[in-house]
Formats: sequence, C-alpha cells, structure tokens
Amino acid sequence: MVAGMVAGAVAAAVLAAGGGVSGGTASGGVASGGAADHYWVRAEARFAPPTALIPSPAVTYEQGLVPAASWIRVEQHSDERGTTVTARVKGLKPGHAYGVHVHQKPCGANPEAAGGHYQHREDPVQPSKDPAYLNPGNEVWLDFTAGPDGAGSASAHHRWGFRPGGAGSVVLHREQGGAGDRVACFTVPFGSLP
Repeated sequence: MVAGMVAGAVAAAVLAAGGGVSGGTASGGVASGGAADHYWVRAEARFAPPTALIPSPAVTYEQGLVPAASWIRVEQHSDERGTTVTARVKGLKPGHAYGVHVHQKPCGANPEAAGGHYQHREDPVQPSKDPAYLNPGNEVWLDFTAGPDGAGSASAHHRWGFRPGGAGSVVLHREQGGAGDRVACFTVPFGSLP
C-alpha cells in the first residue's frame, strides 16, 4: 500500500510538472490497495503550430483541418478491467472525418516524431502495414467526425493496458482508418499500472 501511495505521488508530480506548457494541463495518478489498482490521467491543451513562439504539447501541422487555438482533451483510465481512452476536441474543421490513434512517442516539430501506432501485440515489421496488427482491436483508435461546430469525441476500451513508456501521444490523421497524413499531435503522459 505504501509503495502504491508513493508511486501515485510521484506520478502526480511528474504529470503536474509536464502540464505547464502553453496552457496545457495534465493531472493524474496511481492508486493502489483496497479493491483494485488503477491509473488515470487527464490532459488538455490548445493546438499551436510547431513554430509558435510559446510551444504547446498540442501541435498542428495543417491549420486548415486543425486551426491554431483549437482544443483537445484526452483522458485515460486503467484498472483490472483494462484501459479506456477518451478524446474530445473543439474548433476543428466542421464535417471532417478524422482518424485518431495513440502513438508510441511524444510529438515534435516533424509529424513523424510521434513514431508508429501503439500496438498491444507489436508487429515485428515496422512500419506496420499488416492488418493482423494494424487494427482497432490491437491499437487505440479514436476516429470521429467533427460536428457543425467543429467539436467531436470518441472513446475506446481494451482489456489490456499500456506497456510502461510505450505510449506517448495522440495523433490526428487526415482520414479515418489505419493511417494517413498526420495533421496534428498531442503529447499525453499515458501510463500503466505497476
């Protein structure tokens, strides 16, 4: 129980430290003991171009689809039943169908910096193109179509959790499905149970 409390305090401190960038916020923690262990995180930010004077953990690579100052929030909850990830956005291009996936690494100025999709069972051949690995059962897909006001949301639940350090961002793609051009990225402090 004490180890779980210490891990929770450390995780919350790390998340809080990472959340102070350009209006981005993150909170979360690990709880251990009692009926179940669980991990949670909630992070949100406004998108900015990679060349912005004040950097943001949410980067837009194509402002026609993801305008600067549009907003994103991502939540993760993991426990003995698995992991649920939810994404919400505001201010995107109305009516556009976005492909959204959890990726392996944090965002960068280059859209490819986030690496490939997080996969529960990793494809030994990278970049992954095999539908046995590249699918919504083995990855976290959060595809949505933005409403008339540019808002959208999606949620995915899996009976597995993230590997430690294996997931680092949510990437918005130009189209729904397995892949496509990366139009935006949001660095998220995803975590796993100890």
